[in-house]
Amino acid sequence: LGLVLAVADWLLVRLFPPLLSALLVLTAWKLLTGGIHLDGLADCLDGLAARDPRQALAIMRDSRIGTFGAMGLILLLLLALVALAELPRMVRGGTLLMAPLVGRYAPLLLARGFPPVAGDHGSGAAFIRSVSGAALLVGGAIVAIIAGVILWPHGLIAAATGLGTAWVAGWLFSRRLRGLTGDGLGAAVELAELGVLLAVAALSYLAAV
Repeated sequence: LGLVLAVADWLLVRLFPPLLSALLVLTAWKLLTGGIHLDGLADCLDGLAARDPRQALAIMRDSRIGTFGAMGLILLLLLALVALAELPRMVRGGTLLMAPLVGRYAPLLLARGFPPVAGDHGSGAAFIRSVSGAALLVGGAIVAIIAGVILWPHGLIAAATGLGTAWVAGWLFSRRLRGLTGDGLGAAVELAELGVLLAVAALSYLAAV
């Protein structure tokens, strides 16, 4: 996914202005993933408005999107768009390679840190129960090596920021629901990717000031 996005960006920045090319890349990004993780984020945000965990889970199972979910998706996409558009061209490709990698590692990290919601027998709970310590270590090593190579010296900071963002979200969702669901894992992917984009944007800006 990262390679496809990096190649698409390399082509599009030569055809369109930075903001428009960033929007086209971001559109391709979400279309290629089917929006499944965006759906999880929206469901989690709607669930946060519930009075108790039982109501939160019922809200999250509802296929309709609520106010908090809609607001969250709009803000996330706007933040991702502006962050990507503002990245210097020399780091955009590397960031696009790295962000999906960090995003896909985030569910492994959360699966080892938080339990599934009690009584949940869905695919998210099955994933959480299946992640081993070895998978966490191997995945972490891959992320660290690639992040360090692609965006030295800022890659490790960006990866840590993305994973830290996902961890805070996982803690919040787990505390509210008394465990994690598949939606929470999907939300972690989106938030980790956004964390990487924002971190690289901030580090690039600070380096230029």
